[in-house]
Amino acid sequence: MILRIPSFLKPALLVCALSSAGHVYAADSVGIVVYNAQHEGLTKAWVEGFTEETGIPVTLRNGDDTEMGNQIVQEGAASPADVFLTENSPAMVLVDNAGLFAPLDKATLEQVEAAYRPAHGKWAAIAARSTVFVYNPSKLTEAQLPRSIMDLAAPEWKGRWGASPGGADFQAIVAAILQQKGEAATLEWLKAMKTNFTAYRGNSSVLKAVNAGQIDSGVIYHYYSFVDQSKTGENSKNTALHYFKHKDPGAFVSISGGGVLASSKHPEQAQAFIKWITGKDGQAILRDGKSFEYAVGKDAQSNSKLVPLQQLDAPTVDASRLDSKKAVELMTQAGLL
Repeated sequence: MILRIPSFLKPALLVCALSSAGHVYAADSVGIVVYNAQHEGLTKAWVEGFTEETGIPVTLRNGDDTEMGNQIVQEGAASPADVFLTENSPAMVLVDNAGLFAPLDKATLEQVEAAYRPAHGKWAAIAARSTVFVYNPSKLTEAQLPRSIMDLAAPEWKGRWGASPGGADFQAIVAAILQQKGEAATLEWLKAMKTNFTAYRGNSSVLKAVNAGQIDSGVIYHYYSFVDQSKTGENSKNTALHYFKHKDPGAFVSISGGGVLASSKHPEQAQAFIKWITGKDGQAILRDGKSFEYAVGKDAQSNSKLVPLQQLDAPTVDASRLDSKKAVELMTQAGLL
């Protein structure tokens, strides 16, 4: 239930709202400010549901992972942000390592599967996505598919696959390889990648190129294909997805993160927002919507068209230790950036 107060009774800078759980919140005329690096459509749906239930207004400032993470670090305690949401977790680690997050409420942390939140409890996953190998069946048979993402360094894959190295998505995948395989092996793989792959700008461009037969295959996140299929399918109709599984680095599941800034001027409302999107209603938007990202809440169901998370056999990766800075350094050293 939302407590509606006639405008002539409201103090100039104060709005009160009563959530369905019975908690009373106070927000100034701006409400909370969310620095958002998640997809705008998904976050907009979360915001609309949250505000409808609680009456707390939300202002979104959209950007990409690295841009927003660095901006928060530069702003420090003076940041106007109350909440930070990302597509991939390395940007959360960047802000976390700068000591800028407040601990999340225990009730919020308990809503999220332990595998999808750091043990220190200063941020948590809000959604997840799986690394996949997209290929054109007219170019590659199932028998020809690589068993591991590491196989793409072999000479026989020269000119046969593509990726988007400049984006935060692929850099998160490299950070996961780094955590699993170490610096030397990762650098060797990246140098071979430089020789073998074709660079594209964005995962959507990789998908389109594979679909058009311009390249045999590529490394992307799963939902690009599912989103396209839910529309016209024109950019994915000639493609199929291969899941590496077997705890391979190529089966990496990247988590989108959410956290409350320690400098937030509205900490109670900010905590309420993260609790809402990781709770039943927020996670249901992932199940019922068209983002096709995985739900990460306890007992939460993902979209029925997706391969269940439990069947992906993803490697165990500590999201709080993904070193995006080192990953970028190695990619630069290999000539990819």
